[in-house]
Amino acid sequence: MSVDTRPQQISSFGRARRSFREWRWRRPFWGGLWTLLSGIPIMYIPYQTMTLGDLHIRMATTAGAGSLIIGVLLVVLGLTLWFQQQSRIFAGVAAILLALVSLVVSNFGAFLIGFLLALVGGALGVSWAPGRPVAAAAEPPAAVSLSKERDGGDRDE
Repeated sequence: MSVDTRPQQISSFGRARRSFREWRWRRPFWGGLWTLLSGIPIMYIPYQTMTLGDLHIRMATTAGAGSLIIGVLLVVLGLTLWFQQQSRIFAGVAAILLALVSLVVSNFGAFLIGFLLALVGGALGVSWAPGRPVAAAAEPPAAVSLSKERDGGDRDE
């Protein structure tokens, strides 16, 4: 018995899923996602009015504009991690620094939710490195040195 090797028909959903997967593998996707999501609670919570029965609790601080600026910058840094992979180290370090500043400015980093998301996202952005091409990754380094020895290696003549 043999395996059917005919090309399978791929649906449009399958093609879209495969192209999204390839797009995601070429960038620090998860770092950008966590950084982008960290900006939402930092922007939203300081301007929110919570109601507990007849009691209205306002979370506004004196630095409400600072919270808004930090949140917007974190969203922009998350998008930068997605669309400008070359500046991933800058964006990751800036996200970590903004997370630390949000502890003071924005209600303890919007109750530590935005703070932790920004720290993780920034760390993932800094630590991400592009993978090697498949052809270069397939050949082990030992095989390269053996082929040089067989050919005469690097001799000065």
